[in-house]
Amino acid sequence: MAHRFLLIQTAFLGDVVLATAVAEKLHAFFPDATIDFVVRKGAENLLANNPHLRTVWVWDKKKGKGFNLLKLAFSLRREGYTHTINMQRFFTSGLLTVLSGAPVRIGFDKNPLSAFYTLALPHVISGKDNPQPVHELERNQSLIAALTDETPALPRVYPSAIEEAAILPHKQAPYYCISPASVWATKQYPTEGWSQLINTLPDTVPVYLLGGPGDTDLCESIRQQCTSDRVQNLSGTCSLLASAALMRDALHNWTNDSAPLHLCTATGARVTAVFCSTIPQFGFGPAGLNGRIAQFPGDLYCRPCGLHGHKVCPEGHFRCAREIPLSDLRGGLSGTFIS
Repeated sequence: MAHRFLLIQTAFLGDVVLATAVAEKLHAFFPDATIDFVVRKGAENLLANNPHLRTVWVWDKKKGKGFNLLKLAFSLRREGYTHTINMQRFFTSGLLTVLSGAPVRIGFDKNPLSAFYTLALPHVISGKDNPQPVHELERNQSLIAALTDETPALPRVYPSAIEEAAILPHKQAPYYCISPASVWATKQYPTEGWSQLINTLPDTVPVYLLGGPGDTDLCESIRQQCTSDRVQNLSGTCSLLASAALMRDALHNWTNDSAPLHLCTATGARVTAVFCSTIPQFGFGPAGLNGRIAQFPGDLYCRPCGLHGHKVCPEGHFRCAREIPLSDLRGGLSGTFIS
């Protein structure tokens, strides 16, 4: 029987980007297999043009969440999947896994429905004192190690020719990219920090501020704090994959612990990831050869303050972000990288 894989990751954009590595790995070992993907509405564009995927199923979690979940579950069950691989730990994704009807159902043991899986594996998130943290790529691909091997693949996204053409006007000269936004405020480096960084960069090199439509005001605030008119606010003007292509060819990128970091990983882009309230040991740092980390030097009693961050600093001082040395952000320009 031909393999028919269903992959499930309905979390945030960055999680979906990292999950593409599982599709890459499965395709390498089973080039003739069918591979489908379930994502939340809004993340489907990340998987556009992926040559390894047949169908991208979309779950609308905002309108009729429960009804749409059951409707999707029945549609999935009709597909006759041989393997369902769930990269999330929440009840709803576990329900899709069980209702898919696949004879092989794999996921993490922290899922409330893991008792109904055929294989449930540990989900390990390290703390700041763990010298060998487990990356999210390793966690996800542990689910398919028995089908492939134990060496994690890297994620990948596939900008279209149209998206490549759309960014050509911005690539007439070397440039830098900064993606300053995050879903969580305490994972977001302060605007004054970004503007200070930009003001130390060469005056002759354009700087593009990237983000979604909701990030326009943030990017504009940074632009207005800068001393040079070479800074351009492109937030809301580039699709996710067009942004990925723009970052891919930049001299250097700067991001928070957020989705643009993982787009850099998926395109092999040079990137410095700024970690504020969260820590790389959670497993979401740069992967590959072109990644660097900038973070608070030494230990801070309140860091990390959570896995995802908060709307405001619980302690009120936000030292984890405000006291990151500017020299650490600029360190990537020396050409020295860490994996």
